Amino acid sequence: MKIQALVMVSAMGFALSGCPINGGTKYTIGGTVTGLNGTGLVLEINGSGDLSVGTNGSFVFGDRLASNAAYSVTVKTQPSNPSQTCTVRNGSGTIDKAAITNANVSCTQTGRFAYVANRQSNTISAYAIDGGALLPIGGSPFAANGTTPTALTIDPNGQFLYVANSGSNTISVFSIDAATGVLTAVNFSTATGTAPSAVTIDPTGRYLYAANLMSNNVSAYAIDNGTLTQVTGSPFNVGAEPASLAIDPNGNFLYATNFTGSNVTVFLIDLGNGMLSNISGSPFAAGAGPVSIAIDPTDAFAFVANEGANSLAAYSLTASTGALTAVPGSPFASGTNPESLIVDPAGRYVFAANVDAANQVATYAITPSSGALTFVSAAAAGSLPISVAIDPSGQYVYAVNINSNDVSAYAVGASGALTPIAGSPFAAGGQPHGIAID
Repeated sequence: MKIQALVMVSAMGFALSGCPINGGTKYTIGGTVTGLNGTGLVLEINGSGDLSVGTNGSFVFGDRLASNAAYSVTVKTQPSNPSQTCTVRNGSGTIDKAAITNANVSCTQTGRFAYVANRQSNTISAYAIDGGALLPIGGSPFAANGTTPTALTIDPNGQFLYVANSGSNTISVFSIDAATGVLTAVNFSTATGTAPSAVTIDPTGRYLYAANLMSNNVSAYAIDNGTLTQVTGSPFNVGAEPASLAIDPNGNFLYATNFTGSNVTVFLIDLGNGMLSNISGSPFAAGAGPVSIAIDPTDAFAFVANEGANSLAAYSLTASTGALTAVPGSPFASGTNPESLIVDPAGRYVFAANVDAANQVATYAITPSSGALTFVSAAAAGSLPISVAIDPSGQYVYAVNINSNDVSAYAVGASGALTPIAGSPFAAGGQPHGIAID
């Protein structure tokens, strides 16, 4: 009996030595891949543990790490056929007694299609992009399935186009044919607040947000294969006349410029359900008539076009809290009423419409250390460029001209200077307004 007891105690000792106690539990590392069209993508964790990824969606590494262990998700092999560039966000940190589920891998390539919302025509103009030129797609323009389409956005996987109709207070949804770019209405229109003026989707493609200009709130929706369902608590109150939206590259914060309020509201996004809550210090002061906002890809700076103040405001962005702090020298004079701005994918330049002089698109260089803006050059546009977009590769910039009913297209030079594409401008519908690039 004593021998049996000793054997049992010994066995228990061996068993306990293999149990994950005293901090021995190990945790998985994973996240979401979006925009993947090519083949051969390989991710790795801490320089090893290769994981081949063939489709968009969730991924999890087989290797597990203990609490307090450092982790870093990187791309070992970029996809090909077509060639793409995949970037990791939220991919590094320290394990804190929980699995990591929010690493975001976003894959992009040279833009294939462009879509323009025509407010007066109640249509969507669709184009194939060929060397920067815009070639109308068969069947274009497509009915917007709503009145006064104003803004649009494409999900990160390039499967669906969402159109905010400010006249009918709805969002229309279309599927995108991956080969041709043709649009097909896939859903009944979804109700919004009054006069939706901007729309954006988080980097994982799970949530969509619409800024309602006249009801002073933001509608929030969960996305399920193109179908929109309002999240709990939606709509969320914001400032006076929210005119534009942007989400930081890590997908943690939503920024809304309030045109009449002359400030920027910042919300924390609940990654589990899409709900919004104000961060400390929000709203942050802007100039008169902030009408557009863009965030640089490093998550270090935010830029706002102040239409009424004839200026561009630059802010340093605290990635952990979402807070904005004006950089030295901000705001920067822009000349004539800036209407829209974007940041190139490399974070080198800001392109702003209708600045420096009327009917131009100007290039500003971003100072990496501070976020300060320096004027580079300006290129002629059509009549009243109301919005700008850049293709995912950063090679081409597009300006939508609301009064001349066309789209100006430019190649981006080494210094950021813009050169018109042959054939530009390209015809659009009546009063074109928003533009989205796939």
